[in-house]
Amino acid sequence: MVRPQGVLFDFNGTLARLDSWGESHQAVFDRWGLTGAGKRWGDRWLVGPVDGEDHREHSRDRASYHQWELDRLRARARRCGVPADRLDAVVRELDRASKTLTMARYDDVVPVLTELRRRGLAVVVCSNWYWDLDVVIDQVGLTSLVDVAVSSARAGARKPHPLIFHRVLHECGLQPREALFVGDNWVADVVGPRAVGIRAVHLCRPDRADEADRPRHLALDVPRLSTLYGVLDEVWPQDPAPDRTT
Repeated sequence: MVRPQGVLFDFNGTLARLDSWGESHQAVFDRWGLTGAGKRWGDRWLVGPVDGEDHREHSRDRASYHQWELDRLRARARRCGVPADRLDAVVRELDRASKTLTMARYDDVVPVLTELRRRGLAVVVCSNWYWDLDVVIDQVGLTSLVDVAVSSARAGARKPHPLIFHRVLHECGLQPREALFVGDNWVADVVGPRAVGIRAVHLCRPDRADEADRPRHLALDVPRLSTLYGVLDEVWPQDPAPDRTT
């Protein structure tokens, strides 16, 4: 087995968790006197692209992608009963509310990423995220520890689509056999990278672990980690573990 030259990390649920969200979509509808439309709207995640979606035609540049985001919101808002004279204003506020969030990094992230970089490995983030993944990486204080960041918005496809993995490998100059992927979503972060030849490990933090995945781990012989420190053992299995108290 080739020792990895770079480690590719998912972001949400792997390096950071959602700490708080801004105004809810229902609150936006309520403020506009459209409570019924808000109830028909449902969960805010329903308006986004689905995992595995190929949206290259909309990812040519930031403006094109943002227009696609607004068009999706507008179409759903119209179906939910938002009147035409308020449609554009409501959509702008829904878009803003979707992206007003605060992330908090996990405690094990900085020491692990620091150790990887100290030993000369590339540290890469590959995430199903909006256009400006770098903004939220900076928000959690990881900019100086990340060499390359690729969001699905910029890549033109969402994990587990192979396009995003090929894009991130190209960006960091690695062959599939030289990379290790780490993430918390079984399909997006394990099945996806393995399909293009990238070795993967599944991060199952105690607050997010899905026991239904355990049989699949055994069937595919995929390592199951409870903390990010396990990544160091995967990269250097024979080396003494670094100090994990700092």
